[in-house]
Amino acid sequence: MKIRSHTAPAENILRYQPWLLADDPESGPVEIEGGKRHGAGVIAKLPGVQERDAALALRGRQIWIKREQLPEPAPGEYYWADLIGCRVETVQGESLGTVGAMMETGANDVLVVEGERERLIPFVPGQTITTVDLVAGKLVVDWDPNF
Repeated sequence: MKIRSHTAPAENILRYQPWLLADDPESGPVEIEGGKRHGAGVIAKLPGVQERDAALALRGRQIWIKREQLPEPAPGEYYWADLIGCRVETVQGESLGTVGAMMETGANDVLVVEGERERLIPFVPGQTITTVDLVAGKLVVDWDPNF
């Protein structure tokens, strides 16, 4: 099967097993039988998926893993999932809203902050991002609230 991976590099998805296939309450954990990078994507062999029709039946399913399967991030690194939902305020203490999503732009990641209006704030620690406090669920940003 072709897999669209959001890990970096893409083939890292093969390291995290078992997989949980979203939207299938009947499915338990799935241990893949093999896989490799293939062009810009990844291909994987799932148990019981021998023919094209069986693979097509799984099209569009999301692959999930349990949080415990991920390595601890290095100091100063964060999983996007941990940032989503955090409150965002300026260094002056003005609330801008909460992180609703993250975007990858190539140059740097970007916070999508949802508040009285949507703001796109570059996630550049030490510059626009002055504090990340995951315990408190808060990010402090050096950002003009009028921008």
